[in-house]
Amino acid sequence: MNLMDTHAGQDPQGKRYDGAAFGEWAFLQFPIGIAVYDRDNRLVRVNDEMVRLVGMPEEEMRGRRMTEFLSGQPFEDFADIAARVLRTGVPVRTDNYFPAPADGSERATACFFTPLTDGDGAVQGVSIAALDITEEYRARQRLALVSDASARIGTTLDATRTATELAEATVGRFADAVGVDLLEPGAPEGAPTLRRTAWRTVADGGPPAGAEPYAVPPGSPPALALASGKPSLHRVDEPGVRAWAEACGVLDGTGTGGARSLLLLPLDARDSVVGLALFVRSGETEPFDVHDLPLAEEIGARTAVCIDNARRYARERSVALTLQRSLLPARLPSHSAVDATSRYLPATSQAGIGGDWYDVIPLSGARVALVVGDIVGHGLQASATMGRLRAAVRTLADIDLPPDELLTHLDDLVVQLSQDRAAEEGDEPREMGASCLYAVYDPVTRRCVMARAGHPPPVLVTPDGTARFVGLPEGPHLGVGGLPFESLELELPEGSLLALYTDGLVGGDGPEPGTGSETLREMLGRSAGARSLERTCDEVLARLLPERPADDIALLLARTRALGGGQVGSWELTPHPASVAEARKRVLAQLEEWGLEELAFTTELVVSELVTNAIRHAEPPILLRLIRDGALICEVSDASSTTPRMRRARVFDEGGRGLLLVAQLCRRWGTRFTAGGKTIWAEQPLTEAA
Repeated sequence: MNLMDTHAGQDPQGKRYDGAAFGEWAFLQFPIGIAVYDRDNRLVRVNDEMVRLVGMPEEEMRGRRMTEFLSGQPFEDFADIAARVLRTGVPVRTDNYFPAPADGSERATACFFTPLTDGDGAVQGVSIAALDITEEYRARQRLALVSDASARIGTTLDATRTATELAEATVGRFADAVGVDLLEPGAPEGAPTLRRTAWRTVADGGPPAGAEPYAVPPGSPPALALASGKPSLHRVDEPGVRAWAEACGVLDGTGTGGARSLLLLPLDARDSVVGLALFVRSGETEPFDVHDLPLAEEIGARTAVCIDNARRYARERSVALTLQRSLLPARLPSHSAVDATSRYLPATSQAGIGGDWYDVIPLSGARVALVVGDIVGHGLQASATMGRLRAAVRTLADIDLPPDELLTHLDDLVVQLSQDRAAEEGDEPREMGASCLYAVYDPVTRRCVMARAGHPPPVLVTPDGTARFVGLPEGPHLGVGGLPFESLELELPEGSLLALYTDGLVGGDGPEPGTGSETLREMLGRSAGARSLERTCDEVLARLLPERPADDIALLLARTRALGGGQVGSWELTPHPASVAEARKRVLAQLEEWGLEELAFTTELVVSELVTNAIRHAEPPILLRLIRDGALICEVSDASSTTPRMRRARVFDEGGRGLLLVAQLCRRWGTRFTAGGKTIWAEQPLTEAA
């Protein structure tokens, strides 16, 4: 006996129903569309849900193959799958997204092809069950879109690029056209001004970004969206929408036959609106509905934060770059000792501005100091520290400290800065991290003394084109504290080229074959005879500079000059009072030879005072030297390390007026110490005639 026949049902009126009736009801009323096909793949039965999905009465379908009443894809594939199931007896499942035959709406359907077997296991037909999974499919698509957009939006700290990434990530998948309009900074309150920053359509890229800004009309859909901070849905045929859409070009260029539905999304980050995203659907695409708002808000929230971060970074970078450029020399001073040129390029990475710096400092005796340094780190803190170190170097250079001693004092300063920062932050002192290369060149002797603190060695190119790294001992980085620095002295042929640089130019590589440093050496060697240092700088940067440098780059090139015998007069004096008159006599003769007779009176007084002081208070040998450069420089050297001091003599004092007199007659004066003693120098400006 059939099981369904043994279990009958009874309604309240007492009428009984057997199991077959219940089975028939279940088949017809089941919420999943079911169709049954025989061995010839012809329709036998369909339930009510399948009739609804197909949109055709059962009488018109019964006895016909699927492709006879449903044409095109995916129905041709369905017919082939059903034939394969009839042949093999293996069930098949497929998921498809296609326009529903009944109303043409896009539907996602899971189709189950199940073989129907008799008592002997022979396949006698196939059933097709169609489950509508449109909502689940769209939910997965939304999730995938959000995931993909999160990965693609905000890859750089560039507001324009971020807006473009939003348009590229959503066009074709969420909308037929996407525009991103950003608020113009500094626009007056109550009158928002937008600039079309990105526009993408399914047809093409649309108009270029960066168009002219436009004022948002009061009462228009974007004005209301910006004021409320809430997204809004619109049909193009709504009152007031078409006029605005036509005015801003929304209805043109969508590539799909004209806009039908709009979604306006304010881009809100940290309670501040940064712009407006416009999503357009047109042609046959389904209009936006409330289910699309959470997806748009999710993507828009990430975009807004990324745009806000990009603008904050741009402001901070601009401030840091302005600070750094104000701390670097606006132009290198013209100097008779060297012909110098430089380049500074800030990093383009998201790390921000670094602390690379350089300087050319005129010194006494026609000498010049060349310096390049690098502060570890980026941002305003690195730039501020760089400014303090550069000022310290200029101060220490002004008192004519040798390079190794100057770096020792600079090291103490960096240690103090590290301790001060640690005290402010309530942390343990830690090494700040800075490097420096300091060199002093004397055009009279052609001697160059240099020292370095954790910095790449300079490249020296002699006039014959030989290029090499100077074997300069590498001292510790600044801030280590307590360790000495070593200096190296070289005699440079006139016309030698010195290249000082930071490690950003060579990628931090050492002077090994195939590295950036070695490439720099080879390029400088080939350009040794070039007339223009500017061109050499450009060629070096073009060759070594990466497309997006991750670190700041500073490059300083200096070609040495020499002061010939016609510009220098030098005499050794005996430590006797009579030498003062002899010194005046030789100086007058030298000034007459140079045509500087108008400076004779003041020069005589200066020489008399300096030589007299050396004879009375210092030790031999005593050397007098005159240098005619951009100024007339008088130098008196001796073997004593006693520092002369200028003081104001009282009325009855016999001495103490010499250096005061020198200071009044000369533009500047000073003392520098050497390995064998000291040199007192005084500098007079040349007259216009000279």
